[in-house]
Amino acid sequence: MNKTFRVFATCDIGEAINLLRRRGYEVEVYPQPQAPPKSLIVEKVKSGVDGLITTLRDPIDAEIFEAGKNTLKVVAQYAVGFDNINRADANRYKIPFTNTADVLTEATAEFAFFMLGMLARKMWPAEHLTRDNQWGFWHPYLPFLGDEVTGKTIAIIGTGRIGLAMIKKCAGFDMNMLCYDPAYENHEYAKSIQEVMDLRHARGISKEKNWIKYVSFEEALREADFVSVHVPLLRAAESATPTYHLFNERTLRLMKPTAFLVNDSRGPVVDEAALVRALRENWIAGAALDVYEKEPLPADSALRDPAIADRCRLFPHFASAARITRLSTDPDKGMAGRCVQGLIDVLESNYGGDITKMPYVVNKEAFGR
Repeated sequence: MNKTFRVFATCDIGEAINLLRRRGYEVEVYPQPQAPPKSLIVEKVKSGVDGLITTLRDPIDAEIFEAGKNTLKVVAQYAVGFDNINRADANRYKIPFTNTADVLTEATAEFAFFMLGMLARKMWPAEHLTRDNQWGFWHPYLPFLGDEVTGKTIAIIGTGRIGLAMIKKCAGFDMNMLCYDPAYENHEYAKSIQEVMDLRHARGISKEKNWIKYVSFEEALREADFVSVHVPLLRAAESATPTYHLFNERTLRLMKPTAFLVNDSRGPVVDEAALVRALRENWIAGAALDVYEKEPLPADSALRDPAIADRCRLFPHFASAARITRLSTDPDKGMAGRCVQGLIDVLESNYGGDITKMPYVVNKEAFGR
């Protein structure tokens, strides 16, 4: 590599930054934990950087691409999602952008399952009862009971990578599974899971015979004890099957009053005003959220209402926040490693310089022959 590449990272992603520096890259990292102002990103791009390392917090659009005309070669996104990147603008300026799919699949599904369990078993109010010294006696059902997860029916809404990982975890808890995906139904995977569950029952590992099947969205909501959301954010202008406010007043009313909703996919998939009403009026039993329509969650968000606090768990976009998942420099294990590898592939012309063959580039359609 003869050329010294210049890179601006909008946040520190750990040892992966030093990995680039050891390759001879000049890397400047925004030193604050908060997102940099867009004006600063524009300034850095105008200065002639070859690459940007970005997060979901950074708006990347025509203003950025215009500032980097003839110099900016790649945007490496430190996330699976890329809602912050204007794909049409990137394509128009012929700037590839990468993401970090796959490496956070298991961590995100795992966290969804933990949220589900914490919500169902009322761990938050139970801990507060203990910490606040309100636990004065043992009683069979007072002051409250939680709900078992084992043996219940869960709706998996979205069966992409994370949805499939969630199915795998639910199978271990002898859950019945209603699957819905607006784009693609992975019947082969469902068949494999069914075979595993049948074997568990045949060998006496599971007492009950469990099942998995694809159903309509409405049937999934009506029949499930738990609803776990794993769809991408798609708006009406972007898809024939949009997911923006997929969960709204109409669809939340379809759920059982004893059912729980879990979302660690994208915030705008859930209409928060409708969800707050559903919790206040007991249309559903509870909800756990790791993502929001606006992040960070505003101080005046109705989701903070103390009246629903015992039934509404709130987390800080935390699902992938595990050491290996976030910081490993191995592109097969960590977001940081995959992020910098995507950057390296483009800048160092790996894969013969053919962007369409680079595994972490998202917008390959702009570079077809």
